[in-house]
Amino acid sequence: MGEPKPDKEKLDEQGRQILSQFDELGRESLDLHALFEAAGSDTEAREQVLDVVSGLVQAGYLEEHGSDFYALTPMGREALLSKGDN
Repeated sequence: MGEPKPDKEKLDEQGRQILSQFDELGRESLDLHALFEAAGSDTEAREQVLDVVSGLVQAGYLEEHGSDFYALTPMGREALLSKGDN
């Protein structure tokens, strides 16, 4: 059984917002705390960030770098560059 292929349809507005944090902060990798900042202090919103980040990893837009750090994959970078195309 092979790896699931990334599905561009899985990138919704919340996913785009998380991916855009990498560009907005000018970083190649971010930890969950930085990604939580976009969600504010609402516990439910922070839990949703966890779900969205997990989905972005599964879809191939982000990769885990240990200790709660995540980095854009080439596919994630491409999605940011083409964000106006969908």
